[in-house]
Formats: sequence, C-alpha cells, structure tokens
Amino acid sequence: MRIYLVAGEPSGDQLGASLMRALRARLGDGVELIGVGGEAMTREGMQSLFPLSDIGVVGLRNVLGRLPTILRRAYSIVDDVAAKQPDVVVIIDAPDFTHPVAKRIHRRLPDLPIVNYVSPTVWAWRPGRAKTMRGYIAHVMALMPFEPEAHLRLGGPPCTYVGHPLIERIGDLRPGPEERRPLGENPLELLVLPGSRPSEVRRLMDTFGKTLERLWTEIDRPFAVTIPAVSHLADDIRRRAESWPFRPRIVEGESAKLEAFRRAHLALAASGTVTLELALSGVPMVVAYRVSGLEGQLRFLVKVPSVVLANLVIGENVVPEFIQEDCTPEKLAPALLALAKDSPDRQRQIEAFGRLDAIMEASASTTPSERAAALVVAEVERALSTAGAHKPTAG
Repeated sequence: MRIYLVAGEPSGDQLGASLMRALRARLGDGVELIGVGGEAMTREGMQSLFPLSDIGVVGLRNVLGRLPTILRRAYSIVDDVAAKQPDVVVIIDAPDFTHPVAKRIHRRLPDLPIVNYVSPTVWAWRPGRAKTMRGYIAHVMALMPFEPEAHLRLGGPPCTYVGHPLIERIGDLRPGPEERRPLGENPLELLVLPGSRPSEVRRLMDTFGKTLERLWTEIDRPFAVTIPAVSHLADDIRRRAESWPFRPRIVEGESAKLEAFRRAHLALAASGTVTLELALSGVPMVVAYRVSGLEGQLRFLVKVPSVVLANLVIGENVVPEFIQEDCTPEKLAPALLALAKDSPDRQRQIEAFGRLDAIMEASASTTPSERAAALVVAEVERALSTAGAHKPTAG
C-alpha cells in the first residue's frame, strides 16, 4: 500500500509523524509512506518532496512574499502524486494550502481517494466549505467530537471523530501526588499564557501585566506567576515583562510547560488550543483575546457561541472570555480573583472539565493515531472494492 501524506505546517507535521507510526504498526513492511512533511515526519522515515519551510509560513505579508514558491510547490505535489500513483492521499491540516492541492489532485485523478486529517473550522467560519469539500474529499478525520455532526448538518463529506492528539498526552497534563498543592496553600500558582504568535504577545502582554498588577493589590495572599514561552517568543516576552510590578518565572520547552500546568491553580490565557490543554489538566482559567481592527470586524461572521475551544468541546460556556473591547484589566482581574478561591465559578469549571474524558473518549482502547490509521486503510479498501465492482466480468 502506497500512502501519500501532505502536511502544510509544523502542527500537521507532528500529526503526520504519529499517523506514520500507527500506519507502520498496522501494515508493517506492506506500506510505503511518501509525500511532504517536516522534521517529525522525516524522523519517521519520510523523504519529503521539498522542505516544509517552503510552504509553512504564517501571516498575510509572509504568504504574499513567498507566493511564487508556494504555488510552485503546490503544483509539484500534484505532479508527484500523478507520477507515483498512490492508493490514497492524506492531507493534514493547513486548509489554505492543502485543500487547493487536493482539488487539483482530484481533477487529475478523480478515482484516487483523498482523506482530510483535521477538519477546517466549517462550524465557525465559511460553512459553505463543507458542501464544497464533498466534491473532492472522501473522508474527514476530525479532532473535535462535535465536528461529525457539523459536517452532516452542512452537507459535508463523511466525517469521523478520531480523537484529539492531546488525549495521547493526558498523563503528562494530569498532576501527580503533591504536584498541585491544595488551593489554600501559599503561594497561589498562576499561569499566564499570552499566545504562540508574535501578534498575540504584542497585543496581550501589556494588558496581562496591568491585570496582574490589579490582582496584586486586591488579593489577600501571595501568588507566583509562571509564563511558559515558545522559544522564538521567549526574549520578546521577557522584554515586555520588565514593566510588570514583579518578575514572573519564564520557562521554555515542552517538559517545563507541562510541569507548570501540573502545578498551576489557575490561568490567564489567550484563546487557542491551550485552553483545551488547561481544561484537561484541570486548571480553571480566564481567557482573553484581542485582534486587529479588521479582524475584529470579521468576528461577527463567526458562527460559534464561544471562541474558547474548551467551551466548544464541553458544549457549555463555563470559561469566561473577554474579547476585543472587553479585554481590559478592569474586567480580567475580578474574573481571576473569583477563581483564586473555592468559589462557585471555580467549582463550575472543575466539574465541567471532569466531563472531558467521556466527551473526548479518552479511555478508548485505541489512540487517535491508531483510529486515524484504521480509517485511512479502510478508505483504500473501500476504493479498491468500488473499482473492482465496476470492472467488467468475463462471459
């Protein structure tokens, strides 16, 4: 079986590497894994058609500057798929790149099944994409439990919830004995997560600092602040934190971040996947976000009841969110103060977070990567059986 995988950014590269391991465990030497990936997929044995850095750019200005290279690479994938004739193509996340590629592949090879790993956010933004996808995507493998229903409602392709990769790391997120001290013990451990993009850090760090300054004057107990920082933003975060009334502890690296999660009593976080990580770790939080003026106007087109991923998965707005004009120290500080004690607000979040394991099927006997691998293989078998049924018989 020859499987062609296309990752478009580093997060997809990590998913692709896990999928490659699961496919190899399932099929052994009977599988050939080719396509486009980054460092993680290369470590799993893929010889990428070109470096992932050629296409893995973010920000409109960066994309425009690299557009000729991105287009050239997109067409090279289509040509490579046509030349190598795989049994299936798996596109992984990065829909602005991978879906135009998938459409071109489908036009060239209409009988080749294309599986989409990580659904575009059709449930929140541009819902018409779901019906369009049905024309070239054979199956969607979703990370969120509510996504299959969304695709069904919007007329999208068949969609199966395989599970979020965080499920495979729950053991690293959950505190061990004596890691998270009782809430009443000092100091109170507060996590601050200003985002993983430069624009998020630029827009939130000052507001977060002023929020903590208010908290410092209003709370009746000492607290310690830890900021887990991605390496390429750590220096900027340190510089911006110099104006804060106290020195936060800034840690880098995944292991230090996970340790901070296991110790934390509460968090102030930018909106993003990190809210689901905090929820799975059992850390009550306040979420804030601020975008550019143009993006702020576009938010009225977003069709979701919350921007907090944890709220969407739980199906209830238990985590308070403060967006745009509401993202102020005057509003954030009281919300944090309510979580710093054994309050109804804190207990409501903890109770809701306790339901996540069942909602996300965390105790399933197979991992998300294993379920994804099984679906990819099943899609190949379905395509082969369909092709066989259409072959003429002798006599």
